[in-house]
Amino acid sequence: MNPKDKEPELKFEKALVELRGIVDKLEAGDLELDESLKFFERGVKLIQACTKRLEDAQRRVEIATRTKDGKRVLRELPEGAAEVPGDDEGLAADDEPDESTEEEAKG
Repeated sequence: MNPKDKEPELKFEKALVELRGIVDKLEAGDLELDESLKFFERGVKLIQACTKRLEDAQRRVEIATRTKDGKRVLRELPEGAAEVPGDDEGLAADDEPDESTEEEAKG
């Protein structure tokens, strides 16, 4: 693909809004087949772009939550908090979470 032909990178949130609109149009069932296919193809591209962005974000978070010795540390962020708790709080990735944490994750 020619670099000039490449679409500009779409922000994750805008991609989700566009994808939601596409889903609504397709679910309404009022489109002709060719138009439906065009929307479907665009939706697939948006899903791929969003998936890539989420995977990249996950890698960045994993890197950012490693300790100096390379061990991952998972920290619970209190609801409504704007900062990550200090290093003395948290759960090492290979520790077992307590039942209340597991229930909150499911909920």
